[in-house]
Amino acid sequence: MTRLPGVILAGGRATRMGGGDKGLRSVAGRRLLDRVIDRLSPQCDPLAINANGEPARFADYGLPVLPDSLPDYPGPLAGVLAGLDWAADLGAAAIVTVAADTPFFPVDLVVRLQAAAGPSGLALAASRDETGKLWQHPTFGLWPVALRDDLRAALEGGLRKIVLWTERHGAGTAEFASDPFDPFFNINTPEDIATAEGLLA
Repeated sequence: MTRLPGVILAGGRATRMGGGDKGLRSVAGRRLLDRVIDRLSPQCDPLAINANGEPARFADYGLPVLPDSLPDYPGPLAGVLAGLDWAADLGAAAIVTVAADTPFFPVDLVVRLQAAAGPSGLALAASRDETGKLWQHPTFGLWPVALRDDLRAALEGGLRKIVLWTERHGAGTAEFASDPFDPFFNINTPEDIATAEGLLA
């Protein structure tokens, strides 16, 4: 079975972390991006990084760096669009996206997203919080290349909330267990780094 391209979304500004690239922060002696690539590379091929600014800071990864194609940091959907444009040039039918600040995402993410895909081929990951409420994680998704022009038009029209667009296209939901902890725990603050190091220990 042909593996899908994977895109690591690293285009955010990391304001709660004091700026810079969260993916290049170290957690227990390894950069977050290294941990994310280790989990994604068995599931997807090829890989690319969505990031803005000087691409040379990621040079030692040897991966394509895809900037947002729209100005002013319109959010993760702009990174998805950049990934879809890249995948279209590869002749791929879809991509899978993951966040650069989430080191514990599931090792069966891609197959579960594919199994949950809605009629359009779109799917998002989800997990439950401590109250039992189901939360979608829209940076972890399966995105069909066929929807890229619709997504571009939506973003150019001002859309920023991912789930408004994914609901419009009947996205499926792949639910993942949150026991013993939420696999989509992401690192936004220095305190979160300490939490992640505790989970790794």
